[in-house]
Amino acid sequence: MLALQSADLVEIVEIRKSGRVTEKYYRAKAEAFLFQQLDSPKTKKSALIFSGSNDIALKSLAQHMGKRFKFLNIPVSSLDGLVYLRQGVCQFSGTHILNEDGQYNVSTVRHLFPDRAMKMITLAYRTQGLMVLQGNPKSIKQIQDIARPDVRFVNRDLGSGTRLWLDAELKRLKIDTNQIKNYDHAVKTHGESASAIESGKADVALGLQAAARQHHLDFVPLYEERYDLVWPRENEESILPLLNYLQTAAFRTGLNSLTGYNSTHSGELIHL
Repeated sequence: MLALQSADLVEIVEIRKSGRVTEKYYRAKAEAFLFQQLDSPKTKKSALIFSGSNDIALKSLAQHMGKRFKFLNIPVSSLDGLVYLRQGVCQFSGTHILNEDGQYNVSTVRHLFPDRAMKMITLAYRTQGLMVLQGNPKSIKQIQDIARPDVRFVNRDLGSGTRLWLDAELKRLKIDTNQIKNYDHAVKTHGESASAIESGKADVALGLQAAARQHHLDFVPLYEERYDLVWPRENEESILPLLNYLQTAAFRTGLNSLTGYNSTHSGELIHL
């Protein structure tokens, strides 16, 4: 949570002391959105509302669930998705925030939902790395290369798990973001990042191997991350058909067909 504070993404709203125990409560400072109405076509299907980090596998999941539900996707960053979940805008969210303890998502969910019983399940492990043009004409091989003066970068939005990982890595490597050309040029999805490179508007972006493959780009793998789905326990009945589908061979087969996705731990509950 200190990393989120230092990035000016969350702020302390309340401090409670009970004896020797001090509890700090946070809220997101990311850009807010006003939802006046979720306007969907008239249908007898129940609505299933997701908001959170962009993920390619969610498209196939939405297609399958669309047979039974009106699947609504509000694509935002990992952090904003959890905020919307807190506010009741959606029924479940998706996140891949690497915490200071080296684990994904657990500490962030605990801090943002200190007063609620939450559940979390792994959707997939995904490979992230540097997306570059075919043939890698600028010989970009490591994170340090994005700070070269001849390299144009395209970033991800504040609060996204990809951006949080990058900023932590730049801090570890002691790379000043002012050295990175177009560091402040941010897009919201892995697909947009890949499109910017494919169209020649940028030379490199940090993103999913699957997105690089879809846009015919070369890829330099850097790390594997865990992407989890999160929901309040009281919402479990409404999303139970989706949770059951995650346990099927059909889902795993579809997931493994995506380059850079690993279904080995898909469907595993994460202890909170």
